[in-house]
Amino acid sequence: MNDMHSIGAERLHRRMARGCDFLGCEVAILGGAMSWVSERHLVAAISNAGGFGVIACGAMTPELLDAEIAGTKALTTKPFGVNLITMHPMLFDLIAVCAKHDVSHVVLAGGLPPRGSLEAIKAGGAKLICFAPALSLAKKLIRSGVDALVVEGMEAGGHIGPVSTSVLAQEILPEVAAEVPVFVAGGIGRGEAIAGYLDMGAAGVQLGTRFVCATESIAHENFKKAFIRASARDAVASVQIDPRLPVIPVRALRNKGGELFTAKQREVAQALDDGAVAMGEAQLQIEHYWAGALRRAVIDGDVEHGSVMAGQSVGMVTREEPVTEIIAALMAEAATALAKRAA
Repeated sequence: MNDMHSIGAERLHRRMARGCDFLGCEVAILGGAMSWVSERHLVAAISNAGGFGVIACGAMTPELLDAEIAGTKALTTKPFGVNLITMHPMLFDLIAVCAKHDVSHVVLAGGLPPRGSLEAIKAGGAKLICFAPALSLAKKLIRSGVDALVVEGMEAGGHIGPVSTSVLAQEILPEVAAEVPVFVAGGIGRGEAIAGYLDMGAAGVQLGTRFVCATESIAHENFKKAFIRASARDAVASVQIDPRLPVIPVRALRNKGGELFTAKQREVAQALDDGAVAMGEAQLQIEHYWAGALRRAVIDGDVEHGSVMAGQSVGMVTREEPVTEIIAALMAEAATALAKRAA
């Protein structure tokens, strides 16, 4: 059996080598950037355990991001990344903060990189990772000079696209995995799935939901309990009620907060009707609403009225445990799966 285990571990190491080289870590697992959750403690814990932690900048000001990066550096000497959202009004200031701290990798989320942002990130010495929700976009991003891609399916928690991870992986990996490292995300809760995507050509994976209940995660006890209790079917996508308000759906655990969001959309749509707000401002209002609703749940523990963003892999989160144990379990499962295939 030990022989089988070493064969599996060796195959896993080989398949993850490209992702590890790109990220500068030992295990090609990116921490999904979750607002309020992916802060210094969890990010440093993931990097210290051999993975690659990513700070969720979200709606932070440049000053707050500056402090968060410094705080993370105080807890780890390993590399970590920063996730920035493209619609942030101070995006270029945030990019400058990353450059000031020599952040090695910047992840841009929420649409195509705005004009000049890609160049600014590269000029700061960072490698750029972008999300590709479709093959055509993946190709466009690679042409524009992006260093790596994350292919994230709709099983993921938080903001989601319309296509499942398994379909995106089949569409995108055979076409572009030879050109840049591609990390697969969305609905991954066990190592067998990681092994499968690596076999399909992924350089690694990204996991968010699986790390929420890590001992090192600062998420409120109520938030963690909600995750541990939930099954896959409890993580539902929000509904868009006004086609003029292109609200990116968000996957979260079903609660009163979901109903409150529907009411918030009606209110913003009405303001659009009345000419009280412009479209950009309306979208920003929705974005701020999410940040506030998420904070209520993650930090204050109001899991009934706040937003409990969770992916469908939430059913595989069964207890609170240290990051090192989560990563070790995933790696052992992946190695066993690869060993079985070798046999």
